[in-house]
Amino acid sequence: MTILSGLLIFIIGGISGFIANKYFGSSSHKQQKLAEKVNHSETALEQYKLDVAEHLDNSAKLLEQMNGTCKAAIEQMAQSTKLLQQATPEESITMPFFSKETQDQLAQTVSLRHNKEERKEEQLITEAPLDYSGNPSGLFDDKKQSVTNTETNS
Repeated sequence: MTILSGLLIFIIGGISGFIANKYFGSSSHKQQKLAEKVNHSETALEQYKLDVAEHLDNSAKLLEQMNGTCKAAIEQMAQSTKLLQQATPEESITMPFFSKETQDQLAQTVSLRHNKEERKEEQLITEAPLDYSGNPSGLFDDKKQSVTNTETNS
């Protein structure tokens, strides 16, 4: 019976040791923490996917709204252009840059300048230019000139 009781104690000890190791071992705590982190990460990923889908949906709605606004603006510009083309006659499109009075003044100024140029051409040149005057200064002669501004070192 000692062998049978020894064997029975050994089996009961092995089972209780296995159970104790499963619940109280550090590796099981690590596995539980890792399992919690995985669950938390999966939940955060699902929430992120929902947030991204909502953002993309809102962006699509805003783009549709912008497209409609642009179309309305283009139509309004086309209508305004048609109204302006109908309201302005062809003659006023070629509007001068200056007013009538300013154009008249410019024309008078130009004609006065042309008259002055014609008068200058009509004058007869009877005198020689000053470069060829009758009283040469002698500045460009090869003669030595006396220096008048010398200081004496006495």
